[in-house]
Amino acid sequence: MLRRGFASATGLLVLIGVLVAGPAAADSYSTTDQSSDGSATITVSVSYTSAAAVSGGGGGGAVTSTSTTVTATVQPICWHTPLYTGKSLAETIDQWPRMFQGDSNPDDRYPGWREHVNDENGHWYVPVCSSGFARDMKEFHTVAEQFFAENDPVWVPAGGEPPAPYIDGATLAQAAWDAVDIPSPTVDTNPRIGESGATLVGFDTWVWATGETPSEVTATATAGPVTATVRATSVGMRLSAPDSEPSCQGFGTAWQSGLPEGASTCTIVFTRSSAHLGGTTPMDVSVSYSASFTATDGATGDLGIVTTSSTVDIPVAEVQTLTTSEG
Repeated sequence: MLRRGFASATGLLVLIGVLVAGPAAADSYSTTDQSSDGSATITVSVSYTSAAAVSGGGGGGAVTSTSTTVTATVQPICWHTPLYTGKSLAETIDQWPRMFQGDSNPDDRYPGWREHVNDENGHWYVPVCSSGFARDMKEFHTVAEQFFAENDPVWVPAGGEPPAPYIDGATLAQAAWDAVDIPSPTVDTNPRIGESGATLVGFDTWVWATGETPSEVTATATAGPVTATVRATSVGMRLSAPDSEPSCQGFGTAWQSGLPEGASTCTIVFTRSSAHLGGTTPMDVSVSYSASFTATDGATGDLGIVTTSSTVDIPVAEVQTLTTSEG
């Protein structure tokens, strides 16, 4: 953890940190009722674009099928934390005068500190950054340098609101994306023969997305002046099953009477009945989403791949033929 205390060399603090708390400051740090971890609760607006609309044989394009909001806790890389009461700061200045040599004049770092020398209830909130909350050291250095350059200690009287945490766009986007729950894929198939709804060996079995299976997910969250938007898209489903030959692009085409053979973009051909598997063949369906984000503070980036999956048990029957002989 890095804390900028009396020193003014931002680059030095980002790299190695500075010890600022003397004995008096340590006491005040433990007695405050203010939260010191900088965490904040955010509301995430999530919309799902239905793949079922994409796969529909009737066309009409994709439509937003579901919208919801969720809450999440986000831990910023940098924030203000309560370190000194007015009295303990004055005592520290008196006990550690060498800490204020050069550019670290207490009147510059803590403007008006003399007005609070007897105050034991209010606190000086100082900037602090932790690399433990960054995705990597590059992100940590970028965010910390900006934060230390733009923020000084802030006096907060007893009962006052502490400074709002600084949540950069990348951190906000990751927290928003972590809060999103993507529905698992659901599908329908054709043919479905008899009461069991069986398909047939050697025939194209059409598969298409149904229900709340999304083709695209968007999540938006705002913290202070920063808004981050995450967009995750998928190119379609992936099928796998024992004794099968899948061929699937996109989210399939819903079967309709009169559609020509080969009209489906997602099929699977079973090469053996499901009798040896207990009566049904398990077909695994997975959808992978590639996520990226943009933020109003200029941050952009990729958030990786997320894959959802489900399994559908399909009865597979063999075509029965009747052979006769003349004689």
